Amino acid sequence: MTCLWRRAYLALAFSALVAVAVSPSSFLGDSLIRHNTVQNVLEHESVRGEPLCQHSTTGPIETTLCDYETIESVNGELYNALGELVQMPFFKYFQVDLYRECPFWQENGFCMNRECGITTVDESEIPEKWRAAALSKIELPPLEERIPLPGCYYRDSDFCFLDDMTEGEYVDLSLVPERYTGYSGPSAHRVWKSIYEENCFGLSELNLLTTGSPAQVTLPDTLTDVLREPVDGEDSDGECLEKRVYYKIISGLHASISTHICMEYLNQTTGEMGPNLECFVTRVASHPERLQYIYFNTVLLLRAVSRIGPYLRDYDYCSMSTPTPHDHMLAGDIQEEVRTLATLGKVIDIAEHVGKFDERVLFRGENANVLKEEFKIHFRNVSRIMDCVGCDKCRLWGKVQTTGLATALKILFEMDETALDPHKNQNLLQRSEVVALINTLHRFSESLQAVEIFRDVWKKTGESDANRLIREAEKAVAGNPRKSPPREPTSPTQASPPTSFPRHHPPSPSPYLHTVSLETIQSYIQQLIRRCKRHTLSCFGIFSQVWQQLHDAMFPLRTEL
Repeated sequence: MTCLWRRAYLALAFSALVAVAVSPSSFLGDSLIRHNTVQNVLEHESVRGEPLCQHSTTGPIETTLCDYETIESVNGELYNALGELVQMPFFKYFQVDLYRECPFWQENGFCMNRECGITTVDESEIPEKWRAAALSKIELPPLEERIPLPGCYYRDSDFCFLDDMTEGEYVDLSLVPERYTGYSGPSAHRVWKSIYEENCFGLSELNLLTTGSPAQVTLPDTLTDVLREPVDGEDSDGECLEKRVYYKIISGLHASISTHICMEYLNQTTGEMGPNLECFVTRVASHPERLQYIYFNTVLLLRAVSRIGPYLRDYDYCSMSTPTPHDHMLAGDIQEEVRTLATLGKVIDIAEHVGKFDERVLFRGENANVLKEEFKIHFRNVSRIMDCVGCDKCRLWGKVQTTGLATALKILFEMDETALDPHKNQNLLQRSEVVALINTLHRFSESLQAVEIFRDVWKKTGESDANRLIREAEKAVAGNPRKSPPREPTSPTQASPPTSFPRHHPPSPSPYLHTVSLETIQSYIQQLIRRCKRHTLSCFGIFSQVWQQLHDAMFPLRTEL
């Protein structure tokens, strides 16, 4: 009995502090005080193709209207449909300029490994209507509508630079898997440093873990929500929702790329490609917020596909150059287009069901247009930084995925319902944007599928090896304490050259941090008091949560993750 009351006392004493830092309901809680991080990620029992009603959800993916289990329940079907779709002619051929010079610095760090190279496709193998000469006549905007640069351009509505179709190679994406290439060192680090420090509004993972999304449009549900509300006089501009979303997109892209590298990693002993659990634990599993951002990007992309669904269903995917009477069309051409539309229809149906992202909460208020333009400038810079990647295969997939994410952003934030009407605006997107959007969604869906494979590998890992992996991950994290990158100048430049050399990911805190300073506790208590003074209902919610945590501590309910 004494032990029971002691647990109750401890729960009551520290419930406010824990509520600030921990989201106990989610296996991807993004708290600063974390425990068993790797185990939470790898031992989570996901919903694989089972009815969602048979499972309890572990909380929403922040800044979206969707939860992890919903995505898990459909990802198997989504991954299979996308895997079939990206093998089809329309979606596998992509034109890209891989040899445009880096606009920010002199890049000499080209990868000499065999895995870095790619095999291009001769133009004669590309259906004539998908070649640059034909597409440029109907897709290239008039000169007065685009801002040209050497080899590329952008329009006011674009979130990235697009190749101008005068130069470049054709690539069969189905023959160029995104995987380990051996490209690393200062050249690769410099690319990610420039993306994070020069083009990310000065945010880091630390900012996202210590501040919450101001997208809440209802009364706070938890103590964490209350403490994350801005206090009178506090400057919350540095952590506004739009900047947080931007960082999640970039970090989610990085985490997805890391997952693919770890999934097809070169075994130096056998010379074969296969899953490398240590790589995944170090790069992703020990930083659960990174996996959270993969889920986030997946929802964002699904929402874009959902919103543009009618346009995609009406798009011309036939490879024939000119309209042909039905009786003269080859049976193979008919079957190809029918199969493409049917498979794409499955993807759109899933997107309409689970792509729950409310884009209306972003870019509101008196400074909305200024902030959106700043957002575009940063993301355009990221698309140009891809020209600085020294590995051809990495550069290719970097360009495809930045174009895909930029296309999703344009669909969500630049197009109204009239523009989305396929009958009124048949040339809404270029073919390269449609191909990039679907292939990028496939990349993220495949990342989530790879996580399931790593979970299966983890189950088969012996206890001693598992403990070793955890210790190594803990050492790696502890050796790289979090640091927030310096704030950027108040007037952003479109192409400011990045400086010095980086780490791959912004560093994260140790997932086994158990101690909290007295100053931190006092700070949280002071914030709690201030918010109670301002919001009576919120204060009632706080103590309701404290009572619930007290009950849970006295009568714990076993949950298997």
